[in-house]
Amino acid sequence: MTEKKRTQQLGVRIPESLEPVYSNLIKISHADDEVTLTFLHKIPETNLAQGRAIVTITPQHAKRLLRALSANLKRYEATYGEIKLPEDSGAREESSNVEVA
Repeated sequence: MTEKKRTQQLGVRIPESLEPVYSNLIKISHADDEVTLTFLHKIPETNLAQGRAIVTITPQHAKRLLRALSANLKRYEATYGEIKLPEDSGAREESSNVEVA
């Protein structure tokens, strides 16, 4: 007989000084023990981007994040319709908004 895992509600405290950031470009890099996501804001009509946040996580957490994003995007598309990407339609675009290093 196996016990069911009980999930406990996680208490989250967000400091008042923590500001939300906008990012339209993400650079992803990795080492053997970590994955780093660098969130950037690419300034339109320029070749400049400003760093907004750097988040480093374990490869295991990155895989969990991938699963969570996939599940959430499926629910999003079920509610709002398919998310269309310009690069999937054959339209020429300068670059993707995700850069893998």
